[in-house]
Amino acid sequence: MQHHYFFLSLFLFLSHFVGAQSYDLVIKNGRVVDGTGNPWMYADIAVQNGRIVQVGTIDPSQAKRIIDASGLIVAPGFIDVHAHVEGSLEAQPEAPNFIYDGVTTVITGNCGGSSPNLRTYFDSLRLQGISINVGSLIGHNTVRMKVMKMAFREPTPREQAEMEALIEQAMKDGAVGLSTGLIYTPGTYARTPEVVNLAKKASRYGGLYASHIRNEGQNVKQAIEEAILISREAKIPVEISHFKVASKPLWGKSTETVELVEAARREGLDVTVDQYPYTASSTSLESIIPSWALADGDSAVLARFHDPAARTKIRGEMLDGLTKNLRPNYEYAVVSSFKPDTTFNGLSISKINQKLGRKNSAETEADLIMDLMEQAKLKRIQMVYHTMSETDIENILRYPNTMVASDAGVAKLGSGMPHPRAYGTNARVLGRYVRERHVLPLEEAVRRMTSLPAQRFRLADRGLLRPGYAADIVLFDEKTVSDRATYEQPHAYTTGISWVLVNGTPVVENSKHTGQRPGQLLMGPGYGK
Repeated sequence: MQHHYFFLSLFLFLSHFVGAQSYDLVIKNGRVVDGTGNPWMYADIAVQNGRIVQVGTIDPSQAKRIIDASGLIVAPGFIDVHAHVEGSLEAQPEAPNFIYDGVTTVITGNCGGSSPNLRTYFDSLRLQGISINVGSLIGHNTVRMKVMKMAFREPTPREQAEMEALIEQAMKDGAVGLSTGLIYTPGTYARTPEVVNLAKKASRYGGLYASHIRNEGQNVKQAIEEAILISREAKIPVEISHFKVASKPLWGKSTETVELVEAARREGLDVTVDQYPYTASSTSLESIIPSWALADGDSAVLARFHDPAARTKIRGEMLDGLTKNLRPNYEYAVVSSFKPDTTFNGLSISKINQKLGRKNSAETEADLIMDLMEQAKLKRIQMVYHTMSETDIENILRYPNTMVASDAGVAKLGSGMPHPRAYGTNARVLGRYVRERHVLPLEEAVRRMTSLPAQRFRLADRGLLRPGYAADIVLFDEKTVSDRATYEQPHAYTTGISWVLVNGTPVVENSKHTGQRPGQLLMGPGYGK
């Protein structure tokens, strides 16, 4: 009898203990959009030790802290699968432009450019503390540069093996996959078999292949086919970065490019895309220069600029590119950051040409581009290129396998004239394309920003509001969430996002950054193997 009494007492004691459980935080009265794409529902969310522990009806007396989400949408933190935060995150570990836009996780190392040593990179971020979660790809350009410098040729068998070894080590160090930037030097010098063999190494460790494809304009279809071929031959999932049609004669053809992706999926190839919701892109000024002219290092490039025959050939190919894209001049190309003369920031190449009193012609503007590069000592000149149509933006956004991504780094408020996507990508989708233009339902837009990218990059415990998942949570007003950054005035944070939690810690409270740095490093499936 005493034994029965003892066990009954123990049961009552444990029941009381469980019933009196105290949560770190409970979010009440919000409309929960859980990331699955399912309709919103009213539910409370309890957070304990950085994790979601309950979703449903929760007794508020059990909470150490209560967030009243009345009138707000409660969603998983947004996952930006295409970022470039190397250097800028170390300079601003609070990552305000991402955090204010609801982003709690970024994947960096895109377009072929990453930290060359991911173990060291991750260690430095861990030591410093960061406000967002970070995963990284290993960049093909970074690896090729380390092994072959700017050589315009195929690798020797030894060089190929050395690059493969670097990819393998990066995967063991935590890379989520391999990225390429086949429009950039030196990646543009690589032929497809080189990339296939490197992708096989990433595939072996469960990684994916993310590609800034070889061409996004006149030859965009062939470039998509190359990415699909790499998926097929390397047996690797493929993410086509910032999917677009950046050539005026091809505007409206996004239905055909999307169909190429869908045909690959019907074949059994795991191909998806991401997109920033703007009609302008942003990359370097050198991307306008023929790639052959950028080979073999700075001295060789400058020698070509100074050689009359070579300069004539470069100029001719540049003008041919204008003609093919139905452009009379370089008015579409706007300087974002030119360090030798910041008065050029925000001006098009055509406007700068006029400002300098040079002859008003496309030929003179082509020469100006080479002159600006030389003036900058061939250091990066960031540009904004107005090359896309609104019709294609919406067509691509409607495709169910399109993720939302900024293609941005951590922006320094007031510095230069960056692309507004650095500040407002997710809010622009929620405001312009959900609320105003009805391109997507709210729940579907949230899925594209949360569970779809989490699945794509194998972030097993993120992207959904479910018990056991990391408490990355964003609260926003669907009626007011808006991007305020424009091309003319790009330095403006998103409005309408009032709370952002990263691993259970409020990083934005009542629309103000708390300065907290609870971000974690998200390692790929090959980590430690």
